[in-house]
Amino acid sequence: MKLPTDHPNRHVLRLLSFWAPTTQSMRAWAMASVVVNAGIAVTGAGVRVTGSGLGCPTWPKCTPDSFIPVAHPEVSMLNMLVEFGNRLLTFLVLAVGVACVVAAFRLAPRRRSLMRLALLQPAGVMAQALWGGLVVNTMLNPFTVGMHFLISTGLIAACWMLYARAGEGDGPARRVTHRDIRRLGHALLAAVFALLVVGVGVSGTGPHSGDEMASRFDLDIEAVARLHADVAYLVVGLTFALLFALHVSNAPRPARRAALALLAVELGQGVIGYTQYFLAVPAALVLLHVLGSTLVWIAALRVVTSLRTRTPQTAPAGHSPAEAAGAPAVV
Repeated sequence: MKLPTDHPNRHVLRLLSFWAPTTQSMRAWAMASVVVNAGIAVTGAGVRVTGSGLGCPTWPKCTPDSFIPVAHPEVSMLNMLVEFGNRLLTFLVLAVGVACVVAAFRLAPRRRSLMRLALLQPAGVMAQALWGGLVVNTMLNPFTVGMHFLISTGLIAACWMLYARAGEGDGPARRVTHRDIRRLGHALLAAVFALLVVGVGVSGTGPHSGDEMASRFDLDIEAVARLHADVAYLVVGLTFALLFALHVSNAPRPARRAALALLAVELGQGVIGYTQYFLAVPAALVLLHVLGSTLVWIAALRVVTSLRTRTPQTAPAGHSPAEAAGAPAVV
């Protein structure tokens, strides 16, 4: 199979860059995977807050007799289209994941670390699709719905690691800060994940179930919300401590900027969280809060990867035949 690598249109070249990858285009495809996986996590929340969770009441078909939305006496066509649209986005996420795999396998020389991370993406998307069927078959049980989101966070982590590793060599990891500061970064990442888990508990207890027939966690919403706020305070405190430690130790600028960006995203997320709480959890703010959650997770991953580095690639290892031929790279 041959694809043109000298097309005059730079946008076409970017789309085809997975076939003649460069170090830059490999990272660009990895970042695209981060974006689409974060995006489908947010649109999944959109399905829930619009009450469209069972818009397609069967899986893998939308209705018992059709793979696409058709008039159904018990389901609104709008809800059906919302749910079906989210299912279609899975193919976009899968396509980007496959592009990452092709790019990783065609990058010269091949790097097993990148190939392994890239293969996680289509495998994870297929697992998510199957889990989505379980979500429908369990009538939006809050546990299966919550796990659907948490699996997305795992996929986002794999995509981010592909992005980070594509810009590094394959030598042993070397910390760029004091050992204890790096440990603090790992503790912060664990706290952020705990915050996401508790947030899933809040969502599974709150009013936006995705459908009136869906069950809810039998928990006190006030108590769960307070626990969520407590963990959020812990995360912000750890972030501030890390930022202070990085400043006084004169850590590299990328690490300090990553920690500062994380703190800014957390504060913005806190404003959204308290606003939705006092406004009785409007759907639009729930959607923003889920977006904020994914951004906090990505920013926390960025912090952790900024605290270490690996031996840089040598010039020949960082270039593919496409770079040698002068083909434009995706930036």
